[in-house]
Amino acid sequence: MFESLFASKNKKLVLSWSKEHEKIVTLAHKILAAYSLDNEASVRKHLIDLRVVAINHLMVEDIEFHKLLKDETRVTAEISKSVHEFVDSFHDTKIVLRDFLRKYVHEDAVYNEHFFTTFNSLVEALASRIEYEETHLYKLLKKK
Repeated sequence: MFESLFASKNKKLVLSWSKEHEKIVTLAHKILAAYSLDNEASVRKHLIDLRVVAINHLMVEDIEFHKLLKDETRVTAEISKSVHEFVDSFHDTKIVLRDFLRKYVHEDAVYNEHFFTTFNSLVEALASRIEYEETHLYKLLKKK
């Protein structure tokens, strides 16, 4: 309990981001479940929720990574390298995710096979990124 009160800024960020990852994964499952039941209203609702959580997460992450890289007390050469690799390699996926969410939250969005295939591809990409963050990048951040 008290660990979170006295944890480093890096550890607090990691804890917060890990909780957001759980929300993102839960929402992805809800979207897939709603799609399988042909419940378009529920798909749309969960997509809107996902957009809020994911876009906020990405924006805060970008800001915090930028601040982190400028703070020598919180960063090592290994952390810096990992953050740069992560940001560079995830750039295109973020754009695709943002555009996908913008397109499919509208009332006139069609949830067809193309939606399902694209969403599954995005979920796979996000799962890979989350796994990388949590197993590699976050471990480095917790050490500092």
